[in-house]
Amino acid sequence: MELTFSPLIYLAIFGAVIMIIQGIYLVAFGKSIEHSNKMNRRLAMLEKGQSKQEIMEHLRKERSAHGSGSSALPIYGLLEAHARKANVAFTPSTLMLLMMVLAVFSFVLLTLATTTPPAVRMVMAAAFGFGGVYVWLAHKAKKRYAAIEEQLPEAIELIVRSLRVGHPFGAALTIASEEIADPLGTELGLIADEIAYGRDAGEAIGEFGERMEMQDLRFLAVAVSIQQKSGGNLAEILEGLANVIRARFKLFRRIKAITAEAKWSGMFLSGFPIAAMVGIQMIKPDYYDNVKETPLFIPLAIVVCAFLIVNILYMRKMTNIKV
Repeated sequence: MELTFSPLIYLAIFGAVIMIIQGIYLVAFGKSIEHSNKMNRRLAMLEKGQSKQEIMEHLRKERSAHGSGSSALPIYGLLEAHARKANVAFTPSTLMLLMMVLAVFSFVLLTLATTTPPAVRMVMAAAFGFGGVYVWLAHKAKKRYAAIEEQLPEAIELIVRSLRVGHPFGAALTIASEEIADPLGTELGLIADEIAYGRDAGEAIGEFGERMEMQDLRFLAVAVSIQQKSGGNLAEILEGLANVIRARFKLFRRIKAITAEAKWSGMFLSGFPIAAMVGIQMIKPDYYDNVKETPLFIPLAIVVCAFLIVNILYMRKMTNIKV
């Protein structure tokens, strides 16, 4: 029995690519950008002696790096939404350069560790370079989105308490930004600074909501805009909004727990055929040699791949319940 470890080598190279991206990011920008500190980045920059205007300009430049139309390269458009949500400090040009460097790195490793044809190595290296950056960005965006979603009710309640003791909305936002950790703390502080320099509060919060594509932030922006134009008790409105967000978040957690079994079943049913194919390729690489040259091999392989993709998409749709 002849064993081949090529599939495991491919997985190891792809994992190495993702770890290299994370390592470069931490070396270039430090651990504080990972939002792991109790003090948010804006307060840390203030403690170092930077003025509010300098900090605002720096954070706005960092935030707008991945805005709509920030890069003319079509391939970057596939990454832009995730990069905007993740608010990574890498610029579009840096991400593209990173993709090319990682593709070359992957090609070298594939050349040293496997005997696949050069054309296949080039295609796989390009896929590893782009796929590694895409997976890394998607993970960052998902993690940041979840953190902001969880912090938002607490931040709104802090704003409500400040409004009830007589603070204006801008000052209440500043107080909340000093009490909330990153990633939301820095964003609220930046919005508070923009309001202090004359920007409309509803517009600033709405822009944040559109960038994150988060419905709760859009509700907050609408509530603030309506109160500014029509008047009313903003503290009472925001308290109701905080209760709604907490209830939705609790309901989402319940649904996640209820659908966990179905999701894992779907993952198993989707992943088992792929795992079986990889296992067969490792244990007996010549398993398909007798049928590879038949005219039906390629069409049937395409049909099987199509069924696998449909299965993955259908199982995901069945268990992805919107709250």
